[in-house]
Amino acid sequence: MLKKELEKLNKDELQIKLTDDHEALLNLRIQKALQQLEHPQKIRSLRKEIAQIKTVIREYDLGIRGSK
Repeated sequence: MLKKELEKLNKDELQIKLTDDHEALLNLRIQKALQQLEHPQKIRSLRKEIAQIKTVIREYDLGIRGSK
């Protein structure tokens, strides 16, 4: 998901997306342990997306975002 797409979501939607991404990351790590993961770079991109989501959620908490 692109950063521009993340900015369009509200805080509740971001929380749901964060939970989904954590579950997906867990599944990818299990696949990696079982040597069934074809594209290991997916783990890196998913971790990056989780960090971006957490950043946007934090901006909502600090009042930087959402006050418009």
